[in-house]
Amino acid sequence: MTLKKILTIAGSDTSGGAGIQADLKTFQEHGTYGMTALTVVVTMDPTNWSHNVYSLPVDVLKAQIATALSTGIDAIKTGMLSTEEVIETAGNAIKEAGLSKVVIDPVMVCKGEDEVLNPGTVDAMIEHLLPNALVVTPNLFEAGQLAGMKTPKTIEDMKEVAKKIHAHGAKNVFIKGGKSIKHDAAADLLFDGETFTLLEAEKSENHYNHGAGCTLAASITANLANGLEVKEAVAEAKKFVSAAIANGWQLNEYVGPVYHGAKNKFGGPEITTTEV
Repeated sequence: MTLKKILTIAGSDTSGGAGIQADLKTFQEHGTYGMTALTVVVTMDPTNWSHNVYSLPVDVLKAQIATALSTGIDAIKTGMLSTEEVIETAGNAIKEAGLSKVVIDPVMVCKGEDEVLNPGTVDAMIEHLLPNALVVTPNLFEAGQLAGMKTPKTIEDMKEVAKKIHAHGAKNVFIKGGKSIKHDAAADLLFDGETFTLLEAEKSENHYNHGAGCTLAASITANLANGLEVKEAVAEAKKFVSAAIANGWQLNEYVGPVYHGAKNKFGGPEITTTEV
């Protein structure tokens, strides 16, 4: 038996819902084999669930990446990259690996926080990561930051922001609007440089969605590794994460993660795709 091998360069979420923990669970659910290169370890204060971020030395990151790449990786995903140096290290490694199946999840804040982890990382992402990206998967806030514009609030806003991000070199821009966008359905937008594709699913009333962004990007990566084209990979990933959100559960009084096994156990919702 041979499995497709995926490297995630990302942070560790000690609570288990996001970061490399979400990535590995998602890769497993897609029948792929995940490997990790840790950038940070994120812990939470048990009294109020505020986040603490502990960065790992860059030489340790480089050694992890070299270990994984030596096995012959089929796809790479990035997540939380805490500094400009870490971003440049990841970008250089991706470029040197020569892989086409690269998904950049431009994580800028921890869930529940509202400060960019490191303001300088935005420019570093634009320089070192976006030109290597087959798909970049910003949420609304991240999309606005990468585009140098206000956070989009409508589908038309998302289209303008997507064009700006695409101009930075990413081949496909997938903006995660979800239920935060002003729209009847949970809506995400894919732009390939020529065509805008709107992906819609019924909005979930479940508020336990910790790890949804990481999970979506990881699902796209696994689908690409398994041979799907970008549009199909993105649509299947939206189905996967929509099921995971709908079946999210309460971990404690502060947070509830998505359920990564939901689609394979219960099936996924209908996803509508429309060129707009």
